Amino acid sequence: MGSETKRGGSEVGGGGRRLAVKLRTAKGRKTASTRWLQRQLNDPYVEEAKRRGYRSRAAFKLIEIDDKRRVLRPGIAVVDLGAAPGGWSQIAAERAGSGEGKGRVVAVDLNAFEPLPGVEVLLLDVTEAAAADRIRAALKGARVDVVLSDMASPATGHRQTDHLRVIALVEAALDIADGVLAPGGTFLAKVFQGGAGGELVARLKRSFAKVSHIKPKASRPESPEVYVLATGFRGSK
Repeated sequence: MGSETKRGGSEVGGGGRRLAVKLRTAKGRKTASTRWLQRQLNDPYVEEAKRRGYRSRAAFKLIEIDDKRRVLRPGIAVVDLGAAPGGWSQIAAERAGSGEGKGRVVAVDLNAFEPLPGVEVLLLDVTEAAAADRIRAALKGARVDVVLSDMASPATGHRQTDHLRVIALVEAALDIADGVLAPGGTFLAKVFQGGAGGELVARLKRSFAKVSHIKPKASRPESPEVYVLATGFRGSK
């Protein structure tokens, strides 16, 4: 693993002041693409992720959430849904100790990505009807302590449509969590636009002892994303 992450390690950057990079819209490149590239070049989390060897800046979101809420701990078993390119799986493996055989991390995604130490990769579409069965088969009947989901569908620009798509992914992730979580387990998933909807929250409250929302600082201020954290799994009802 590139560098060890410790509790309280969510601070990014340091040292001198960085100068902002400004780009002109190049011929053949759309304005939206130019804005995205400029944002990447000026994002301290992108720079720090490269420095630490993390697969994506999203790693810092999980680091911050875990530092505050203690989602991960040594020796636990974790399923990371929609894992590519592996940023969250890296942090889960470091903090569970799966690279040293102390825990287990199973990363699930439709797309293949480069292997990670201590991470088992399962290629499948989490929205397919048999997804939960395939994951249970891969786990060989073992239960896990944490189910993570940083999944998001491509944005359409229509907020209500994007919100419904994300909720559908959260519900698919929760279907899987219902089948693989051990009693007392934890579910952490990305949602949008002020958090999970009423029906989803009601379902979570039936299955978990506590449900809350959190927006890490590593989540861009302009982004509508927020995370729902459900702890104390007691089974689906």
